[in-house]
Order: sequence, then structure tokens, then C-alpha cells
Amino acid sequence: MVLSDRTIREQLLAGRISIEPIDERNIQPSSVDLHLGSRFQVFRNSRYPYIDPSMDQVGLMELVEATVEEPFVLHPGEFVLAATVERLRLPDDVVARLEGKSSLGRLGLLIHSTAGYIDPGWEGTITLELSNVANLPMVLTPGMAIGQVSFMFMTTPVDRPYGTQGLGSRYQGQSDPTPSRAHLA
Repeated sequence: MVLSDRTIREQLLAGRISIEPIDERNIQPSSVDLHLGSRFQVFRNSRYPYIDPSMDQVGLMELVEATVEEPFVLHPGEFVLAATVERLRLPDDVVARLEGKSSLGRLGLLIHSTAGYIDPGWEGTITLELSNVANLPMVLTPGMAIGQVSFMFMTTPVDRPYGTQGLGSRYQGQSDPTPSRAHLA
């Protein structure tokens, strides 16, 4: 079942779910608003002739930093990675879903391609997979509300939470937008 604002507050107060930083104004009826960080991973198209997920392609992406004064401009058809300001930590019996803000979606901004699921045991910032499907460039300002996360209780705690040794959890503890680690499979 999806957690209500009341249950989200209870879980935060009990320390079972952690969101840092958290502002009470960001707790919605059944989700918590998340904000855009200042760092972006952009493709360096001239480095490789193609993307091969089975290989470590060093330098395929480049880290760039935006500011409120000089925001990031996402062009039509462009795909970049960013991260949330907020750092999340989930217990072994709660799963979360990342979704975009409808107001931004109506402008053509997608915040994840397929990585909207956050496993029990997760800890770190969330890497956003940003795509502009509009016909005009879009200004992305660090600190802007970018998405929302909802939470669900599981039927039982999981046996092996995300980050458990041997599970192959590649992104536990991340604090920046993290490029694909598919080659580590």
C-alpha cells in the first residue's frame, strides 16, 4: 500500500525512512517532493563511435556544474544525468517509486527512462535520467522541484536489501549523478 502523508511523517520521525534535507512543505498527500542538484553528467559524443554497455567507456560522460545564475539548458532530444539534492535511506521493508512532477511533464521533461524503482535498503541520492521531449530548450535550475517519491510497505522485510554483499548493487551510497555501471555485471 502507498504511504499517506501521515505515515510518511511517522516513518521519518521514527528514523525508518530518511530524507536529508527534508522540509515539511515538501510532504505531499502521498509523496515527497525532490529537488534538482547542481551537477550533470553529459555525453561527450566525440569520444566513442557508439555506446557498448558491456565495456567501461572512460570519458563517455563529463561532469558539469550549473548554478542558479547559470542554469543547465537541456536541449530538445538531449539526454543527461542529474541527481537529487535529497539523500534517501530506506529500511528493508519499504520500497519507493520516483515520478516526475506533472507540471514539468506537461512541458516535455521526463526525469527517468526506466530507473524509477528504489529498492529496500537503498541509501544515496537518486540519479535522474533527464530527457527533453519538447521542441524547445528547457532551463533546469539547481534547487528546483524536479520529482516526487512515494513509498510502499512490503509484505515482509526482504532477505537481501539493496547493498547486500554479493547482490551486485552498483549504486549504493552514490552522491552525484552516476553513469551506467552495466559493464560491471
